[in-house]
Amino acid sequence: MDLGLKGKNALVIASSQGLGKAIAKELVLEGANVMLTSRDETKLKDVQAELEALNGGRVVYHPCDITKPDEIEQLVKETQNQLGTIQILLNNAGGPPSGSFDEMTDEDWQRAFELNLFSYIRIIRAVLPDLRKDGGRIVNIASTSIKRPIPNLILSNTFRNGIVGLSKSLAEELAPDRILINVVGPGTIETGRIHELNEGKAEKANKTVSEIEQETIQTIPLGRMGQPAEFAKAVTFLLSDANSYITGQTLLVDGGMAKTIS
Repeated sequence: MDLGLKGKNALVIASSQGLGKAIAKELVLEGANVMLTSRDETKLKDVQAELEALNGGRVVYHPCDITKPDEIEQLVKETQNQLGTIQILLNNAGGPPSGSFDEMTDEDWQRAFELNLFSYIRIIRAVLPDLRKDGGRIVNIASTSIKRPIPNLILSNTFRNGIVGLSKSLAEELAPDRILINVVGPGTIETGRIHELNEGKAEKANKTVSEIEQETIQTIPLGRMGQPAEFAKAVTFLLSDANSYITGQTLLVDGGMAKTIS
């Protein structure tokens, strides 16, 4: 299947590692030009070199702290300067700290809001003029908590669902502009974030990380963790021209773990 991504310009947020990097890689392999970004310029340089070696689309980078509005504006301008009109946006951000309601301070809530919801709003707003020129695609990365709250992740449970409300609303507002927007929630995908959460669970339960991982795997019908490339392929389809009629939806890539109907 030709995804129609060759020569398209994509801005991929939080793309120096993990799921963002995996999505950027799939886009490059399909011939898209990609702007990488994160706060870590050293990692960005390394990822740029790695993806350029694939001989796919063009790869550039620009460091950005997405909790800072002025840096978002500069990122979008730099993407336009280096690649041209932005046609694809992948919103992504690192997860907020784990913990219960009683453990979270006002500062914890504010930081999570700025990183995991307000940054998406600001980035979409900055990119919309480009997307409106000839249609476009947006995917907002969330979590399986959009379907089933995850214990001890009160911040994620709250703000990830805010992403769903935002995306569902925008799907209707942006449809006349031929902009398709969807949410994808990763399940247990083998990334540093999952390892970090498992370390926290292991410490609280007085177990080893390996024991926690095995307990988690037992809840996944496919019997294993997902790989970043598997997740990225699903997202890449939604970001492509091959997706011409899916908008306002939430998709879980979780090996069947979430036992939900809707």
